[in-house]
Amino acid sequence: MARNKYDIDELLEADFNSKQFLRALHYVKKYAISLSGALLLSILSTVAGLISPLLIRDITDLYIPAQDTHGIVRVAVIYVGILITTTACNLFRNFLTNYAGQHIVRDMRRDLFVHLQKLPFTYYDSRPHGKILVRVTNYVGAVSNFLTSGLVSFVIDIFSIAIIAVFMFALDWRLTLVSLLGVPFIVLTVGILKPKQQRAKRIYNNKSSNFHAYLNESIIGIRITQIFSREDFNQEIFHRLATENKDSWQKRTRLNLVVSAVIDNISIIFTCLLYIAASWLITGGNLQLGVLLAMTRYSSRFWNPIVNLGNLYSQLAEVGAYLERIFETMNEPVDIQSIPGAEKRLLTGEVRFDQVCFEYEKGHRVLDNVSFTAKPGERIALVGPTGSGKTTVVNLISRFYDVTEGTVLIDGLDIRKHDLHSLRSQMGIMLQDTFLFSGSIRDNIRYGNLDATDEEIEQAAKAVCAHDFIMHTTQGYDTVISERGQSLSAGQRQLLSFARTLLCKPKILILDEATSTIDTQTEKLLQEGIKALMHGRTSFIIAHRLSTIQDCDRIMYIENGRIMETGNHEKLLEQKGYYYRLYTSQATETH
Repeated sequence: MARNKYDIDELLEADFNSKQFLRALHYVKKYAISLSGALLLSILSTVAGLISPLLIRDITDLYIPAQDTHGIVRVAVIYVGILITTTACNLFRNFLTNYAGQHIVRDMRRDLFVHLQKLPFTYYDSRPHGKILVRVTNYVGAVSNFLTSGLVSFVIDIFSIAIIAVFMFALDWRLTLVSLLGVPFIVLTVGILKPKQQRAKRIYNNKSSNFHAYLNESIIGIRITQIFSREDFNQEIFHRLATENKDSWQKRTRLNLVVSAVIDNISIIFTCLLYIAASWLITGGNLQLGVLLAMTRYSSRFWNPIVNLGNLYSQLAEVGAYLERIFETMNEPVDIQSIPGAEKRLLTGEVRFDQVCFEYEKGHRVLDNVSFTAKPGERIALVGPTGSGKTTVVNLISRFYDVTEGTVLIDGLDIRKHDLHSLRSQMGIMLQDTFLFSGSIRDNIRYGNLDATDEEIEQAAKAVCAHDFIMHTTQGYDTVISERGQSLSAGQRQLLSFARTLLCKPKILILDEATSTIDTQTEKLLQEGIKALMHGRTSFIIAHRLSTIQDCDRIMYIENGRIMETGNHEKLLEQKGYYYRLYTSQATETH
C-alpha cells in the first residue's frame, strides 16, 4: 500500500524555485527588527575593520620615516579601539541572529506539526514515519540557519565587496583592476558546478532520509527484532543504508570542496599577480610600500567575501533541497477536514450507510455497496473473517477516511457536512492499536477529556476494572508510564485505553477488539461496565470473541466487503448461515 519505504528514494513532485524561497522569507519578516539590528552591527564591524589597512599605510609611509612616535602610539590606540568595536559588534550580531534563528525554527516546526496533525491517515499510511520526522528536525534547523545568519552574511559580503573595491580604487586603481580580473573565472566555475551540486544534495537528502526512516522503524520494532533474532540481518541493512548515506555525503562534500578550492586558488593566483604588478610599480617609483601593504590586506579581504558567497551558494543549493521537502509536506492536501459552513450538532447517534463503497488503493474495493441504519442507542456488532472490512466501517464512521462512493450520514446529515472537531468530540473510539503516551496514568486517562476531574477519572477506571491494578502501582494514578506504555501488560494498556474512551461520554461508541488482550476473568467483570457504557449510546463493536457480543441488538456478518447477513444472536443461529458456522467453529475450538 505504501508508495514509499525506507529503502526507496522519494521523488519530488516539483522542483525548487524562487517562490519557495520567498515563501520561506515569510518566517523572516516577524524578526526583521532583530535581523536588521544584526545587519547594522555587521556593517559597522565591517567598516571599522576596513580602516585598519589605512592605519598600516600611514604608519609605513608617514610615521616610521618621520620617526613620529606619538603618531605611531595614536594609530595603535585607534587600532585597539577598532578591535574592541568589531568584537562587540560581532558578539551582539551573533546574539540577534541566534535569537531570530531559534524563533524561526520554532515557528516553522509549529506550522509543520500543526499541518501534520490535520493530514489524513492515508498520508501516514504511504510513507515511513522517520522520513517525516527528519523534515521537522534536521531540515528545518538547516533552513533556519540559512535564513538568518546566511542572509545577513550575504548582504554583508555584497556590501564588503563594494566597499573594499572603493577603498582599493582610492588607493591604486591599477592594482585593483588586477585583482578584479579573477572574478569572471569564479562566476564561470560556480555556473558549471551548480547543476552537479544541486543533484548531489538531492541524492544525499534521499539517502539521509532513508537512513533515518530505517533507524526510526528499527527502534520502534526492537522487541520484534530480538524475538525473531533478526539482529544480524538488520545490521546488514543498517550498514548498507549508512554506507549509502556516507557515500552521498562524501560526493556532496567533494563538490563543495572543489568550489571552495577553485575560488581559493583563483584568489591566490590573482593575489600573486597583484604582487608582480606591484613590484613593477615600486621599481619604477610609482608605488609606495605602505600602499602595497594596504592593498594586499584589502585584496585578501576582497576575496574572503567572495569565498563566503561561494559557500553560501553551496548552502543555497542544499537549503533549496530542504525547502522542497518541507513545503512538499506543507502542501500535502488535508483531504479530511471541515467544509465551510460545516454544522456543529449535538448528536443523537443515528448512523446510516447508503450504498457505501471504499478503496484504500484504486481498483481494490474494501467495501462494496454497504447499506445499513443504526438507530440511536442501538448496539451493533460487526463480525467476520480478518480483512473483511469491519474496521473500515468504523473508520468511515469516525471519518478517518472519506467514502469512495455512496454516503455516510450521521443524524441524517452527510458526515462530510458535520464539523469534524464537533463530530469526533462526541465519539468514543477505541482502536485495535492501543497507544499510551509517556506520562502519568491520570494524564493518559484524561487525554480524551481535559476538563475531567480526578473523581471522574477514578469512576471511569473503576467502570472498566482498571482501578485495582492502578492502585497496586508505585504511585497509583500518578505513576509515570514509559513511552507507548511498555512498562504495562497488554491487558493493562487496553484497560487504560478503555477508561480514556469512557471518560469522553460519547454519543457514538466504537470498540475495535476492545477486549482482545484481556483475560477471561477480567473480561467477565468488564462486561457490566461495557453494558453501562452502551446504555443510551449508539455502539459499534468489533470482536472475534463472539461470546462478548451475544447481547447486542444486531449482529452484522461481513465478508469480502459486503454484509452477508444481519440479525440478533438467536436469529442468526436459527438461519444456520455464515454466523452459525463461525460461532460453532469457535465453540468447537474452545472446548
